[in-house]
Parts: sequence; structure tokens; C-alpha cells
Amino acid sequence: MVDILHRVGIKSSSVGDVYAALTTVDGLAGWWTSDTDGDPNIGGTLQFRFGEGRIDMKVVELQPDKRVLWEVTAGPEEWIGTRVVWDLRRDGDFTVVLFAHEGWKEPVEFLHHCSTKWALFLMSLKSKVETGTGAPDPRDVKIDNWN
Repeated sequence: MVDILHRVGIKSSSVGDVYAALTTVDGLAGWWTSDTDGDPNIGGTLQFRFGEGRIDMKVVELQPDKRVLWEVTAGPEEWIGTRVVWDLRRDGDFTVVLFAHEGWKEPVEFLHHCSTKWALFLMSLKSKVETGTGAPDPRDVKIDNWN
């Protein structure tokens, strides 16, 4: 198995600011894709739409201000069954986000693309929390011919 791993520090007044951006439909729409809907509670499904593309995530675990875990139930074939994990902790003036997109079966070219896009969306999350303005799809940086 192969994982995408990233770490980012977000200057915020509390971990709760970041947690809310990861656990509410409005929060998610502000930094990942503006076309976000669904149930953000444990057992619920979040629907993320990127033009013609779609990703559905089942909310598996929520530990307030500490951890968010989703399982991909619909989307690109390579994503089905993978897990997206957000571990949060306070470090001085920053909330440190340890991000993982776990369980890729193999390091295919699409994994390289997704790793770069996750990094860009993590920077969008950082911007959303720090300045109030993120860069969700369709305003995100387009990196190649796949988007």
C-alpha cells in the first residue's frame, strides 16, 4: 500500500477553527470544492463534486479538535476504499495538520497528480482559516491536463 502524506501549520486562534473547516459543509466548500453537500456526522456521507467528477466520503471518525477520518465510497477507481485522515494538534500559534490519504494499491501516475493537488488544497485550507478566503474548485490552481 502507498500513502500520500503532508504536514502544514495553520496560524489560528484555536484548533477548533481548522476542525470546523473540515467538519462542516460550508467549511469544506470554502477550501476544497464549492460544490460540497451531505451529512458531516459520523456515519454520514459527504459529496464533493468537481465539474463532471465526484467523490463521496463516508465519515468514519470525528474526535473534536483532534481527528477527522473519511473512507472513500465513490469516485476515481484508485480512490475507492482509501481513507483520508486529518490529525490536528496545537503547537504555539499554529494548528499542525498531519494529513494522510491512505491505502493506495500502487504508486500509479494518478497518485502523483493527487499528491500535488492535495498539497494545493491544504494551502487553500490554510488560506481559508488564516485569511477567510480559500481557493476551492473551480478557483483552484490547475496543475495539468487532468484538471
